Amino acid sequence: MQTLTITQADDWHLHLRNGNMLQNVIAHSAKQFQRAMIMPNLQPPITSVELALEYHAQILQSLPSNSSFEPLMSLYLTAETPITEVAKVAACNATQAFKLYPAGATTNSAAGVKNLTSIYPLLAAMQQQQVPLLIHGEVTDPKTDIFDRERLFIEQDLIPIVAEFPELKIVLEHITTTEAVQFVESMPDNIGATITPQHLHFNRNALFVGGIQPHNYCLPILKRESHRQSLIKAAISGNPKFFLGTDSAPHLQTNKENACGCAGCYSAPVAIELYAEIFSQEHALDKLEGFASWYGADFYNLPRNKTSMTLQQQTWTIPESYPVSSQGNLIPLKAGASLNWKLIEPVK
Repeated sequence: MQTLTITQADDWHLHLRNGNMLQNVIAHSAKQFQRAMIMPNLQPPITSVELALEYHAQILQSLPSNSSFEPLMSLYLTAETPITEVAKVAACNATQAFKLYPAGATTNSAAGVKNLTSIYPLLAAMQQQQVPLLIHGEVTDPKTDIFDRERLFIEQDLIPIVAEFPELKIVLEHITTTEAVQFVESMPDNIGATITPQHLHFNRNALFVGGIQPHNYCLPILKRESHRQSLIKAAISGNPKFFLGTDSAPHLQTNKENACGCAGCYSAPVAIELYAEIFSQEHALDKLEGFASWYGADFYNLPRNKTSMTLQQQTWTIPESYPVSSQGNLIPLKAGASLNWKLIEPVK
């Protein structure tokens, strides 16, 4: 069988939640990724270095005993964030960035920023301290077509931010559109982007074919096929501005399959295999290592991993669900589907 060995990958956008959910999902990411950028949109949100270190300790305590997984923490940026917190983030090895959620954009974003100009003093401090800004790039005006929210955020909000703070390191998270790809490609090296497995595998038809498909619902929402093709082209291009970020977001099956329809795809158990599937289909497996293992670390000025991981070409089926103790089940992305690449454990 054909095998592919690459530098161990990192996940630069990961939701782990807390409590019982954290304890049930952390092993899925730790078995394949050496590091992950942990998102701060808990309830209440992680808004300070002190809270981030408490959460960091919870994650470490929840890891399997033999795991070397390293959580990297982001802080939830608000209009009330003290300027002094920026220097604290810069001085702490466990904290790497601030995450900007426009208020109301996604899960647990009510505490997000309503007026972006209100945080300009914070962005100036971040630029000075070289602290990256991670952005959920969508406008939240209810009059806006949901399929246009990313494009309009770039036009109305992100371009002015970049003009005002040209040296600020920015990651446009989970990009979904041709416009986002083109924007990132046109910017200097301090602007990067993460790409998720769901946006590489699916276009918006996957939300509706055969009835409503709640486990394919995420924010930013899936877009039309032309946008998916632009994302694939970016991911396999070898351009170091684009790197792996799963945006894996666990919600119980009961919370996905009801009137809530919580946004988020749970890809953690099969993430690297899902990426390998796309790169293989595009005859670009030679580009997977850069995208998954090198470019994110380079962007954050962190060392590349010394360990390696091996994928084997074999047909296997994604499990239909994963139990979460007595609470219910998590349905993984592409549950029940066949894949042609599988991670060989353990990572070396």
